[in-house]
Amino acid sequence: MASTEHAEPRVPEPTEAELAIADELGRQMVRFMRLSVRAKSQVAKHGPDGIERAAYAILFRLVHEGPQRTSHLAEALHSDISTISRQSSSLVQHGLVERQADPEDGRASLLAPTEEGMRVFEENRRHRNRWLARVLSDWPEEDRIKLNVLFDRLNTGIEECDPLSADSSANCTTKGDDK
Repeated sequence: MASTEHAEPRVPEPTEAELAIADELGRQMVRFMRLSVRAKSQVAKHGPDGIERAAYAILFRLVHEGPQRTSHLAEALHSDISTISRQSSSLVQHGLVERQADPEDGRASLLAPTEEGMRVFEENRRHRNRWLARVLSDWPEEDRIKLNVLFDRLNTGIEECDPLSADSSANCTTKGDDK
């Protein structure tokens, strides 16, 4: 008996023009990442002593998503458990994060932001927002809003499309507005 499953629709190969646009986007993304690293390293020089800038990714997740296990953080941040453990230990030592008993499994613990962690997070957020507002200060409001919409759409597409499937027939289009 033949299978009743339907194969994924075949995605046409990109045109030369589409590949040229993708190449320029890739170049701009590399430039953006380099500039982001530069900005982070400049900010890290002024951050609290002993706290790795990468550890703030843990704090960010805990503030936005609530208490989590180390294993969940490692998966979400695409890192190994030993790295997350080391970084979270630093956050605990600095009083920014605390360990709490996991209500679902008393043997495990959850990491959660402390009041001081929330204060430091908000201080960093305000600093970042002021800096970005200055960067975009001469942009029309419509362009700033459109940038947020397009950047969100790009991030969603990157989250949903496996980079190793870029040369296959897998469909990586995201749901949403094509405008």
